Amino acid sequence: MSDLVCYCFEYSRKDIEDDLRKNGRSLIMEKIQAEKKRGSCQCAVKNPKGK
Repeated sequence: MSDLVCYCFEYSRKDIEDDLRKNGRSLIMEKIQAEKKRGSCQCAVKNPKGK
């Protein structure tokens, strides 16, 4: 999965492109932000860069 954009929720570049085509804009960032507010983000653990 070298094209992962979000390691926490495993969104890839293709997911974002598909979401854009389906909705006219990508809603993925909103989903990520909502999950981060809930405390579901594990970037420091899952992202190889720790971000």
